[in-house]
Amino acid sequence: MSARGTRKVQRNLWASLLALLVILYWADPTGGYFAALDETETNKNCFCELEGSINDCSCDVDTVDHFNNMKIFPRLQSLLVKNFFRFYKVNLRQECPFWPDDSRCAMRFCQVENCEEQSIPQGIKDKGDHKERAAAFKYTREAQSTSGCSDAEDFDSALGFLDTSISDQAHREFELWAKHDEAEEDFCIVDDHEEGSQYVDLLLNPERYTGYRGESAHRIWKSIYLENCFGGNNETANKFSSYVQHLDLRNVCLEQRAFYRIISGLHSSINIHLCSKYLLSETKDFLDPQGVWGPNAQEFKRRFSPETTAGEGPHWLRNLYFIYLVELRALAKAAPYLRREDYYTGIAEEDEEVKLAINDLLSVIESFQSHFDENALFSSGIASIKFKSDYKEKFRNISRIMSCVGCDKCKLWGKLQTQGLGTALKILYSEKLNLATESGLWDKPHIEADPIFRLSRPEIVALFNAFGRLSNSIYEMENFRRVLR
Repeated sequence: MSARGTRKVQRNLWASLLALLVILYWADPTGGYFAALDETETNKNCFCELEGSINDCSCDVDTVDHFNNMKIFPRLQSLLVKNFFRFYKVNLRQECPFWPDDSRCAMRFCQVENCEEQSIPQGIKDKGDHKERAAAFKYTREAQSTSGCSDAEDFDSALGFLDTSISDQAHREFELWAKHDEAEEDFCIVDDHEEGSQYVDLLLNPERYTGYRGESAHRIWKSIYLENCFGGNNETANKFSSYVQHLDLRNVCLEQRAFYRIISGLHSSINIHLCSKYLLSETKDFLDPQGVWGPNAQEFKRRFSPETTAGEGPHWLRNLYFIYLVELRALAKAAPYLRREDYYTGIAEEDEEVKLAINDLLSVIESFQSHFDENALFSSGIASIKFKSDYKEKFRNISRIMSCVGCDKCKLWGKLQTQGLGTALKILYSEKLNLATESGLWDKPHIEADPIFRLSRPEIVALFNAFGRLSNSIYEMENFRRVLR
């Protein structure tokens, strides 16, 4: 063999040996690509790798992750862009009832983009007007004069000596009674019928980081967490005076623990939205402000890692799963009622698509095997009646606090998610819904126009969108896990 041939063989051997060494390095279980990170580094980066029981519930984190990311999230993504769910009526002009409105956000990304009147389907506007007066309609002169009785059924001649007229004042009082009766089971303040309310296109105003922060935002959350102070003694008030302090949940009753975990879960969910849609850059053009939003893993770590939250961050993330299960259960319980809704916008083809999609989603939700047990709360006899009343008042106060948010876009999504949560709790603890279900009302071929239990369109829109926000948070958690690994 020539010298040139020998050198060629040697080069080939060296190349083969080098390739073999590279392969062995990457395949080595103690080093290279498949190597495990240093344990301390793993703990530091993977604080969001939650596992095990969600506590106070009968399922674990992995079960919810798979169920949500594979079955719920994709369905909600396609459903919530439909006209029925994208237009939400809300009052953003309501004054703060607790402190002077001195913290308005001047940043351009805090503003809500108004939708054109002609873009709102006529069926939504008409239905809103109808729903507003439906409960009190039975007491109006119009209802009395169009009762539909035949002559054979008209007993006026036999009862002619009775004065059956009702004064205008009595009509007004009956309407007030009807509205009061309807609001008795509400867990939040509904303001869509008030002066200043307007329809907002949620697709034009997505929830994301706007730059609203600082003392004003902290005051909002501090006030919300203080609502968890049951009993009013100083020691309890101090414990809940700050949402970042450690809370030993084992030392409080189940109802109070659930209240805290629901609020903490909502807070965690909103923080995840802000981290996943973070303002990464912006243009300086005042006439055409544009921003680039995307995930910010460092901000996520700052808000949730044990090092920056005194060890609380993973607990806050676990509470996200708790509130998810609460709202999931509410949708399952209300499924027979929600299937009877027409989801009317006046766009026939889309309305039919929405009804089919709702039925499919509810069937998937009902198939979940480990639902939250709402009967575990308020089960201590007479004492639970007052506890439930306190619950309602505190959640109503939280919905009032949302009127104090200085950023209009943050206020929009805060009000929507609070109303969605309040609607979920209304469903779970409504005696009227229990009575209607037990009586087989939803199985009847025809239901009266004003049944014993019903939800308004804003409540239904808020319920599904709020659950969509929680579903999105759990989905984004998986994305952050990939980055932090």
